[in-house]
Parts: sequence; structure tokens; C-alpha cells
Amino acid sequence: MTLLNVQNLTTYYQIRRGFVRAVEDVSFSLERGEAMGLAGESGCGKTTVALSLLKILPPNGKIVRGKILLNDLDVVKLSESELREKIRWKAISLIFQGAMNAMNPMYKVEDQIVEAIRLHEKGVTKKEAKDRVAKLFEMVGLEPERAKGYPHEFSGGMRQRAMIAMALACNPSILIADEPSTALDVIVQAQVLKLLDELKRKLNLAIIMISHDLSIISETCDKLAIMYAGRIVEVGDVLSVFKKPLHPYTQGLIAAFPSIYAPKQEMSAIPGSPPNLLNPPKGCRFAPRCNYSMDICLKESPSLIEADKNHFVACHLVHK
Repeated sequence: MTLLNVQNLTTYYQIRRGFVRAVEDVSFSLERGEAMGLAGESGCGKTTVALSLLKILPPNGKIVRGKILLNDLDVVKLSESELREKIRWKAISLIFQGAMNAMNPMYKVEDQIVEAIRLHEKGVTKKEAKDRVAKLFEMVGLEPERAKGYPHEFSGGMRQRAMIAMALACNPSILIADEPSTALDVIVQAQVLKLLDELKRKLNLAIIMISHDLSIISETCDKLAIMYAGRIVEVGDVLSVFKKPLHPYTQGLIAAFPSIYAPKQEMSAIPGSPPNLLNPPKGCRFAPRCNYSMDICLKESPSLIEADKNHFVACHLVHK
């Protein structure tokens, strides 16, 4: 059953020099209980997609066109009050990058989660909300009493678990994890990722995992979407994309990832830099950095087509 269906999502940021085309014609779907990874270089539009789904863009950001269908309800058309009552926290919740910065250091963690619950669920008493916080802390592997502490009294891993508890406070169907393991050591990182996987199975959550770390996505996600310069260039199930990457950019990302099993060699890197999204190239946005670029790549932007079963790619090499 399709839970989320994003169609041609296009989001721009207005600055003095014009419009930054941060996300353009992004389409994907998400099933209940499915985990999708969203990967790509910094600045490719991953976080903007997440913010667009909840319509919490900064003041200069705007969804220009497209649909975000959540159980056939178009999120794009909802008012601020409808978003608060129906979507944010209740249907879609977000784990922000950097748990310390996402929490108010002046308030106890418990009070912040209680505030979120009572703001989005009318009629819930303070005691009921506190009881729920205690259960949430147990669910994410924290002692309920620790909820009475301040964010600075938590370790990095504990803060991230507390953020996950906060994100689950109103029983959402979709959880967006934006770089959930940033700044954590590998042991704590593994614990947090294992927790997310357990919660996905236990609560039948759909998860969007945003990360530049392909190893995290390979271990935690069912399918993978690769973004470049505001657009999805390849999407398919994780094994298909890793075993047979079709887009030159995906091939470059996987080649650049170090392997402890491969022979020692110099790190492979993709030459050049991403385009300026104030004035992106007319054709394929990856063409200036692509070793296989053809004349058509400089003139026409390739559409996303199904190259193999449930494996889509936007590349003229595949179109031929």
C-alpha cells in the first residue's frame, strides 16, 4: 500500500540574485513499513526535500509546483493550521541533524516532548503526556527518569535517542531521519541505526533516511534514491543500485567509497564541482563532470525511465 506519493516536487529559494532551484521535479513513492535512503553530495537537495514534505521551509523557500500525496491528501494545499493538526508529528515526523542544536538547552527534555504532544493532540493532560514520555524513553532504550534532565546532561547517543523519542511522540506513519548519526562514534552510530531498524519493524514505520554515507543506507534501507543538483538521477531497490549502478554519478559515488576488502589504492573522486543552481546547465546537470558526456547531454535533460524492473535512471546513455 502506497503511503506517500511525491510527484514532480519543485522547491526554490529566493535570494537577491534570483531563485536557487534547490529541488526540481523530484518524484518517488513510499510504502508503509518501507525504508528509503536519499543520498548525494552536500547541497544536492536532500534536506530541502525533507523540509518540503512538512512544509517547514525557511521564509525564502517555496514549493513552486508538484504534489505531496499522503494517503491521497495533498500536503502542498494544506493551510498552516491543517498541517499542524493533521501532518506534522502525527503523520510525518523529522529527526533533525544535530540533536543538541534541535533541543532547547533551557528546558528539560521531558518538558519539550510534553509540549510537542499537547500542542498537536488536543485534550491530552500534562500527566498523560508525561506518562507517554516515560514509555517512549523505555522504547528507545533510555531510563524514564533521565527525561527530567537537560540536553547538556545527555551524551551524544542519548540525545539522539531522545530526539527519536520526541519524533515518535504522536505516533507518526513516516519518520524522516536527516543524518541521524552525524558526529557520533561508530559504536553509538551502530546502536542508533539498530534502534531505528527495530522501531521500523515494531511500529511498521516508513522511514526516509537522508545520508551521504552509503554504508548506512545499504544496511538500513530497502530502496535508494540518488540525488544530484536538485534532481533524482537514479532510484531502485538497494541491492540493484549497489550491484548495478546505471548513472555515472552513482557509479562515481560507489567507486569513491572505501572498502576494507579491496586492494589498497588511492581514493577515487568525481572531478569538478556541482553546478550553480541559480543558473543550472540546460541539459543534464551532471554532464560537465561526466566522462561519458555526449552532445545530447548538453542540450536535453534526461527523464527518469525504468531501465530494469523497479530500477529507474535519468541518463541518455541508458536512453540510447
